[in-house]
Amino acid sequence: MFNQRLVHIIRKEFRQTLREPRMRAMLLFPPLMQLFIFGYAANLDVNTATIAWMDQDHTPQSRALYSELAGSGKFVIAAEPSSETEMQDLMDRSIVEGVVRVTPAIRRAIQRGRPTSVQVLLDGTNSNSASIISGFAGQSVARFASKATADHQRDKQVGATMAAGTAVGMAVSQVAAQSRVWFNPELKSRNYFVPGVIVNIIMLVTLSLTTMAIVREKEIGTMEQLMVTPIRPAELILGKTLPFVAIGFFDMLLVFAASLLVFRVPFVGNFGLLCLAALLFILTSLGAGLLISTVSSTQQQANMSTFLLFQPFSMLSGFTFPIRNMPESIQWFTYLNPMRYFLEIVRGIFLKGSGMDTMWPNYLALAVFGVTILTISVKRFHKHME
Repeated sequence: MFNQRLVHIIRKEFRQTLREPRMRAMLLFPPLMQLFIFGYAANLDVNTATIAWMDQDHTPQSRALYSELAGSGKFVIAAEPSSETEMQDLMDRSIVEGVVRVTPAIRRAIQRGRPTSVQVLLDGTNSNSASIISGFAGQSVARFASKATADHQRDKQVGATMAAGTAVGMAVSQVAAQSRVWFNPELKSRNYFVPGVIVNIIMLVTLSLTTMAIVREKEIGTMEQLMVTPIRPAELILGKTLPFVAIGFFDMLLVFAASLLVFRVPFVGNFGLLCLAALLFILTSLGAGLLISTVSSTQQQANMSTFLLFQPFSMLSGFTFPIRNMPESIQWFTYLNPMRYFLEIVRGIFLKGSGMDTMWPNYLALAVFGVTILTISVKRFHKHME
């Protein structure tokens, strides 16, 4: 009898959810919208930068630096201002993202072995782009300086040889840094954002649907009818939540498949561990949904409560902003956020291939949060039904 009643409730919940157009839209539209926004639009990568070139030296050395910048593949030189006013106008109108200015007498400084500098002016409106462009410019100037130093040393060696009439060996020691990036070799922000969409979608969909499904019963008056039937509270809770466990897994599989097939995000971990983490996290979101349903009388209240809960959790999860960059006092609050632990697991499995040996503290935290929140919510739901 228990199994039969539970099956009937689950079947009824699936029917009611899939019958309503708004509910059907919530199953597909939010996952696809977030996926394509963070896969295509939310791109922090800077592949090329538009700059201006201001040469106040007009020597072979300055032209060599120009060739170095143009040939690096990182810069598009869109203008060559000849005055401060022109340069400022280009920056004010955002025609260029930066200006490389070569000051006079750079040739004499190089020939005499004296230190000199090249000025790089950047538009700091977008701090991320400015930082990346500054790095590109620094690399190009460093390559130019290395070549100029080697040429200067070679000229000195030739001059010394001609003066002495003998071969004079002069070794120039150069140390170059060789960087190797682990886990995301191409440094694509897409590989960072897209796995996190799984976390956002599971939280948003299961939280919203669970809350609305129960509050809807209150609004139309069927909750009282269910309470006078032989259905037990445990059967009602399971029947109301199990369909959304399945829906949460469906959305996770949808985003997972699109991540691999459409966006080509690398997946080097264990799919079973990903599913286990998703199950533990779904327990938390379902518990939060039950808790909201006990304090909401209308669907409007439920939607507002869901929004007020979801937004801070998402902002403090590390999905968009790294937690280590937050103030220390805020970082302590993130330990109370289940999304933080699930996000670390998802990104670790996708990009690092992390296993249970390194991720077990996050799994343990998810299990504690899931059991605690679900237990509190079920008890409050029981009390609300009595």
